[in-house]
Amino acid sequence: MRSVEQVVDQLRDELGRVGVTLPSLRVDPVTAASEVPYPLVELGRCNMDTAMRLVAVLREAGR
Repeated sequence: MRSVEQVVDQLRDELGRVGVTLPSLRVDPVTAASEVPYPLVELGRCNMDTAMRLVAVLREAGR
């Protein structure tokens, strides 16, 4: 479980570095608590401004 939390922290840090904040970013508790854990990262919901910032960052990264 610790490793998926570290990945979420790293993702949050890197997104923040480029000006994107996903307020609902977290480890999905249901998938992390199953008998055979296959944890998923929940990116959650965001507003239109955040979605547009994410699009801009992805476009720039694709260049």
